[in-house]
Amino acid sequence: MELSLLPATPDERLMITSEEMLQEKQFSDSETSSAARKSPLTIVIPVYNEAANFPRLWQSVNSSIRSPFRAIMVYDFDADNTVPVAQQVIDSGDSRLHLARNAYGRGVVGAIRTGFNAVRQGPVLVVMADLSDDLNTVDTMVDLYRQGFDVIVGSRYMRGGKINGGPFIKQLMSRVAGVSLRYLRGLPTHDATNAFKIYDAAMLHSMSIKSTMGFELNLELTVKAFLAGHRVAEVPSTWNDRTDGESRFRVWKWLPHYLHWYFFAFQRRRPLRLGESGSRESAPA
Repeated sequence: MELSLLPATPDERLMITSEEMLQEKQFSDSETSSAARKSPLTIVIPVYNEAANFPRLWQSVNSSIRSPFRAIMVYDFDADNTVPVAQQVIDSGDSRLHLARNAYGRGVVGAIRTGFNAVRQGPVLVVMADLSDDLNTVDTMVDLYRQGFDVIVGSRYMRGGKINGGPFIKQLMSRVAGVSLRYLRGLPTHDATNAFKIYDAAMLHSMSIKSTMGFELNLELTVKAFLAGHRVAEVPSTWNDRTDGESRFRVWKWLPHYLHWYFFAFQRRRPLRLGESGSRESAPA
């Protein structure tokens, strides 16, 4: 028995075309996302007079990270003593290192954002120049990114994580914030405040960043990613207090900004719907 196919009406043709266009867009988004997951790692390194630490940091980056990478060192002002040291690395023929001046003036938030803005897609890792971060965990973090996680946290407070040195009050406050958000709010990490994280670049560009001071940016991005339904993972990491240079961490000055994003985490989640690419802002700040 043959089926007689009638010509589609204009409305039906429009419906078919719209559905095909949606399917093509979703397929294109999927292809783009898949390609981004295979992109090399970009390391963003904010600095402030870290000449004493940078050579050892670069040596550690090269010896600890096996994943393909490029690095962007962001400085606030031309007289920063890290600049000539980093330039020597570039002049020696290492094309993986790039220098960028803070496009937002001065401060670590602007430096990190300047680095983010230079990355179109793929994984972005924030590393401090003071040798505090556990670079031996980076390849594991990259592997989790390849598996589809959008935020991967180097966690000091999960099982296997550790802190060596540093002010007691700073440790206490970050531990209380991280662990309480884990168990009271359900964030999939014990260490939401740590700067040592990998982010998906496309996710970062979907967010309207509000942070202006200190390291509140770490908490803002993790909280917004969680509220939007992005996948968050963590790996145990060891944090070491700096041995050279001066820390610019200001607990009491930055505390109100941290508290803002801490309580922001308790609003209703708005997970991404099927077919969304992650390009929507997670929540108004």
